[in-house]
Amino acid sequence: MFHPGESAAQQRAGYGEVKAAIYSAMPDQHRQFFAGLRTFYLAASGDDGYPVASLMQGQPGFISTPDAGVLTLSHASLQEVPLFPLLKTGMAIGGLGIDFSNRRRNRVNGVVGKVNEEGVELRVEESFGNCPKYIQRRELPFGAQKGQVRLQRLEGIDADARYLLGAADTLFVASAAPRKDNAGGMDISHRGGMPGFLSLEQGRLRIPDYTGNRYMNTLGNLLVDPRCALLIMDFQQGAALHIQGRAKIDWQTGRGLTERCWYVEIDKIWRIRQLLPPADLSVEYADSSLMAE
Repeated sequence: MFHPGESAAQQRAGYGEVKAAIYSAMPDQHRQFFAGLRTFYLAASGDDGYPVASLMQGQPGFISTPDAGVLTLSHASLQEVPLFPLLKTGMAIGGLGIDFSNRRRNRVNGVVGKVNEEGVELRVEESFGNCPKYIQRRELPFGAQKGQVRLQRLEGIDADARYLLGAADTLFVASAAPRKDNAGGMDISHRGGMPGFLSLEQGRLRIPDYTGNRYMNTLGNLLVDPRCALLIMDFQQGAALHIQGRAKIDWQTGRGLTERCWYVEIDKIWRIRQLLPPADLSVEYADSSLMAE
């Protein structure tokens, strides 16, 4: 059920036996959920070995599930995913579907099967849901016009990036850990909080780890391989930061809902503009108790 890194993280956190509803194929409700999405978050390993976290978009149906063991990603939509590596048979992929309007999310991890002109098949190895904690309810402006995605490599955290970090309430983290066949199993997960939950301390990005499902997928991966990628969203401007770096977990900084913190030593930063259409969004903060953190 859990790889050695996840089990070690659960022990370090002081958890007892952790039970999980993780399936080796997609339940019907997951298949229906994925097929109705307009956005999908992806993780894969880049040529330099670092994870990459990306956002894929399309009309409902750009993701299909021919059967419970296969999820197909539209080739046309994949061509527009910024920074994402070329997918080849046998590569590991992590996927996350999230609907902000109802705070529902499901994850699917596996390896690339067939690759053809129609799309890329993901052979499912893990499919599981997560609770809606820390997902901020919002309506994204689907159908609105947006320009072509623009990428800018940054040498450091400039003023615009610092503002985005201070205003962000959502990020996605891509991480990896070897599977039994020594290939790199990928995962992408959601992190959320009140604006200001991210901070810079001595050049490192500090991320609080709130109470959750106790699976420890991300932190378990980071114990095995500290390399990670963060996609930090600015939904109002339709922009994001993509940060790659190495994570270190501080197990002793728990307070309130924050059970621990982890820090990312930043290696590479990209600014992504026009990733989504900009919008004047009303946000329903689901966990007002975080304001005390």
